[in-house]
Amino acid sequence: MVAKISDFINTNQLLHPGGKYLVALSGGADSVALLLVLKELGYTLEAAHCNFRLRGNESDRDEAFCVSLCQELAIPLHRAHFDTRTYAALHHVSIEMAARELRYHYFEQLRQDLQLEGICVAHHSDDNVETIMQNLVRGTGVHGLTGMSPRNGSVLRPLLCVSRADIEHFLQERGQSFVTDSTNLVADVVRNKMRLNILPQLRELNPSFNDTLLRMASYLSDAEKVLDSVAEPFVSALKSTGFIELTDLLKTASPAYLLYQLLTPYGFSSSQLNEIRADLPMETGKMWQSKTHELLVDRGRLYVRPIGQTPLKEMKIPETGTYVYDETLRLKIEESLVDNSFSIPKARNIIALDTKKIQFPLLLRPCHVGDRFVPFGMNGSKLVSDYLTDLKKNLFEKRQQLVLVNGNGDILWLVGERPDNRYRITDKTTEALTISMIRTEELKNHLAMR
Repeated sequence: MVAKISDFINTNQLLHPGGKYLVALSGGADSVALLLVLKELGYTLEAAHCNFRLRGNESDRDEAFCVSLCQELAIPLHRAHFDTRTYAALHHVSIEMAARELRYHYFEQLRQDLQLEGICVAHHSDDNVETIMQNLVRGTGVHGLTGMSPRNGSVLRPLLCVSRADIEHFLQERGQSFVTDSTNLVADVVRNKMRLNILPQLRELNPSFNDTLLRMASYLSDAEKVLDSVAEPFVSALKSTGFIELTDLLKTASPAYLLYQLLTPYGFSSSQLNEIRADLPMETGKMWQSKTHELLVDRGRLYVRPIGQTPLKEMKIPETGTYVYDETLRLKIEESLVDNSFSIPKARNIIALDTKKIQFPLLLRPCHVGDRFVPFGMNGSKLVSDYLTDLKKNLFEKRQQLVLVNGNGDILWLVGERPDNRYRITDKTTEALTISMIRTEELKNHLAMR
C-alpha cells in the first residue's frame, strides 16, 4: 500500500521531497495510516488534532491517543479544543458543518503560521464513493459527480487511491492500534446512513459497485475538463468585467449548462437557475437575487454584483478645499481667475463653473428619482435617469451615480459625466470654480509619480 500511495502522490504531484506538511490526525484508522505512510516515505511532518467536545470521555480518549502516538513517532502535535455546539448555534449551521468549518479554519491558520506546504487529510476511496452518492441524492451538476480531487487548494488527499479495507489491513500488518468514533456506527446523519444502509445494498446488486462508481467519476472528470474549457472564457469575463454577452452565451451548445457553471458560485438556487434558463433569451430589466448577489439583464448583457455594497452617502461641502468622500473618491474644489491663461478643462473628471452662480454649501449625493438637470450644450432639462439610459448605463451603474448639487437645489454636475449648462463658463465669467474628481487608482498613480 505504501508503494501505491507513493505512486499516487508522484502522479498527482501532491507532495515533494523536502517539503513540510501538516497531517490532520483524529486518531481513527484512516488518519493514523496516513501519518505512518507519510513518515515511512520520508516526509517532514507535524500533526494537528481537534477536540470538538461532542463525545465526552471518548473525545478526550482520542486526544490522549494522538498525544501518545506522536510522542512515539517523534512528530510534533498541535491541539485545539472547540465549543462546537455553541459555534453551530451562533452560526445557524449543523453540528457536522460547524466541526468542518472549525477544523479547516484551524488547519489553514496553523499551516500558515508554521509555513508548511500543505494539509494532508485521510480521505480514501470509500469516502469518495460516499461523497459522490451524497451529491447525487441531494442533486448536483457534473462537478458533484466527479468526487473529491487529490488537491483542493492547500488540502491534499494522498489516500484517495486506497480503500478502507486496504487501510485496516495495513494497520493490522504493522500492529498499529487506533481509536473508533462510536458515532460513525450509528445511522443518524446522511453520510452514516449512506455508509451503513444504502451502499451495502448497492454492493449486493453489484459487488464491484465502488470501482464502477469511481470509474464513472473518472470519465466524468475528463468530460468536465472539456466543459470547463468552454466555460472558462465566460467565467473570466464575468470575474473581470462583471458581465457576459448573452448573444455569445446563446451561441454555445448548452447555454443552460453554462449558466449553471457561471451562477452557482454566486449562490443562485436550482429553482432560480431553472427560471433563468426558461427565460432565455431574457428581457432588459429582469432581475434575480441570491443571498449574496444580484443578477441583472440589461441590453443583451448579464450582470452579477454582490449585495450589501456600502450605500452611497450624502456629504456637505461648505467651502473650497479637498474633501474625502470615501476610500475611492476625493473632490478638490478651488477658485481661479478667468483670464488669458485660463482654459476650460476637457476631461470628464474635471469641470469649471461660474463662481458667481455657485451657492455654498454644496451637496454631493446619490441621484434620486425625478432628478433633472440641463446637460452641458443643451437648453432644455432632462431626467438624470433618462440621460444615464442614453449613456447605456445599467441599473447597477445608475445606483452608483453621484450628483453635485448647488445650494439652491440645482444639480451642478452629474459627477464624472456632464456639468449643468446653466453654470457653464461664459464670456462674462470672471472667476471660475474648478472641481476635480480623483479616484483611488488616480491617487495611487499620482503618488507613484512624485
